[in-house]
Amino acid sequence: MPENTQRDALAPGTPHIEFRDVIKRFGSNTVLDDLNFTVEKGERVTLIGPSGSGKTTILRLVMTLEELTDGFIYIGGRPLQYEQSGSRRVRIADKRRRQTTQQIGMVFQHFNLFPNMTVRENLVEAPIHVMGLSKDEAASKAEGLLDKVGLSDKKDAHPSQLSGGQQQRVAIARALAMDPEILLLDEVTSALDPELVGEVLGVLKDIAGETDISMLIVTHEMQFAKDVAHRVMMFDQGSVVEEGRPDKIFSEPENQRTQDFLRAVL
Repeated sequence: MPENTQRDALAPGTPHIEFRDVIKRFGSNTVLDDLNFTVEKGERVTLIGPSGSGKTTILRLVMTLEELTDGFIYIGGRPLQYEQSGSRRVRIADKRRRQTTQQIGMVFQHFNLFPNMTVRENLVEAPIHVMGLSKDEAASKAEGLLDKVGLSDKKDAHPSQLSGGQQQRVAIARALAMDPEILLLDEVTSALDPELVGEVLGVLKDIAGETDISMLIVTHEMQFAKDVAHRVMMFDQGSVVEEGRPDKIFSEPENQRTQDFLRAVL
């Protein structure tokens, strides 16, 4: 049965995403250490920093693919994994968690398409079974999204018949098919050959320009970060060492760690 997809309007002044005192450990390794930040409705925030600094873990926590060690994450003011009940920190029921994550889409580094399904089938599966759309409604939406990402002629192809760039564009369309209010992008070009990067970034720039979807973006494509982000956050060892507007961060970084990182990647 489709789950209830009704979404509450965001109360004025409520962040779309909020990390409050978040700690994430893998064994004895602390990946995120007392992390606090917010993303406003419609804001596009890019996370940069060296490998292992905790950027992808942030996205996986928002998608509930990882469990919080401590602290809280709120989506539109609603607790995502845990909530405070008196003096206790209590785990959210799975149904409530799923209702909240339905408004979140994620595009992964390695596409994660269903190989046994055609491109069109990849796009209609979740809207039919999760959102409760009819087959005709889901198919019509899929056609429109494939047109948006320039792949209308590939709807009956299987992922193995597509280039990496085409597969990633299908993955973006699949995420958009769920009408997400938040879109998480995890190094979406790092698995692509250099000549295919531009086609994927072009689609994402169009989406950024045409929608008010809030975005959390992990990327090593610094020009892309400059072009689409409202704010850039520099991470190192699980903490934010500097944040600001892209023009400020890329032109006049104040933190020595940011300066060293940008000097190495630019």
